[in-house]
Amino acid sequence: PLNINEISTALNLPQSTVATHIEKLEEAGLLKIEAQKAKKGSQKVCAPAYDNFLIKFPENESGEQSSISVEMPIGLFTDFHVRAPCGLCSAAHIIGFLDMSDSFFNPDRMAAQLLWLSSGYVEYKFPNNSFYESRKIAKLEFCAEISSQTPGSNPNSLSDITLTINNVEVGTWTSPAVAGSEPGKYTPRWWNQQGAQYGLLKSWTVTDDGSFVGEEKISGVSLPDLHLPEHHSIKVKMGVKEDARNQGGFTLFGKNFGNYPQDLILKIYFTEQATRPST
Repeated sequence: PLNINEISTALNLPQSTVATHIEKLEEAGLLKIEAQKAKKGSQKVCAPAYDNFLIKFPENESGEQSSISVEMPIGLFTDFHVRAPCGLCSAAHIIGFLDMSDSFFNPDRMAAQLLWLSSGYVEYKFPNNSFYESRKIAKLEFCAEISSQTPGSNPNSLSDITLTINNVEVGTWTSPAVAGSEPGKYTPRWWNQQGAQYGLLKSWTVTDDGSFVGEEKISGVSLPDLHLPEHHSIKVKMGVKEDARNQGGFTLFGKNFGNYPQDLILKIYFTEQATRPST
């Protein structure tokens, strides 16, 4: 137990301030105040009313979330078809050999933090965390840090990047050249290749109204076209077609390269209304 003067000294606060707070804590039943004799008159001695506190936050009665997201390392692709120039890097070194597509079979690809290709595609298989949901899907969002430049490529190159989900072509977005040659915020110092230091953080979304990159509508493909409730997984493929007008290729950045500390993110948004019985 301490008196107000001792508390004031310990906290380096004025006695008037301490007295005000002590009064509030006493009113709340959290402190016990006793009057005891002092050298001159009496003093108020404070002691805690309880030894422990257990705080229970209110639970969400509906138990519902507004969204579910999965972050996928860029090296965990399940299918690919790439052409040189191409390659993979972990945070510490190059994986396999540069400009050899066989390096994409290397088991070390699981640690990849940088991936690039001049044409072709990489495909990922995300778990469909909406499969057992009773709520209606409102939006599907795929987010990645990406650049149309690859190591040693033309710094002014553009690239037509096509996104495909569950074998349905969602649309093509033209990636602009990323100006500047300064190092990426998270790019390791040993990686000194210009043109593959960082990218743009882009989000593809599919709704009932169509497909978008940012605010730009890229196609009329909508959520029902993806048949999400029919699959336990969601296949996401990024590629540059052989007949694309702009074939600059692309580079994908993991959380240890580029300007954004994230891998590939797939996010499913829900409405609050259930559309089918829970299983």
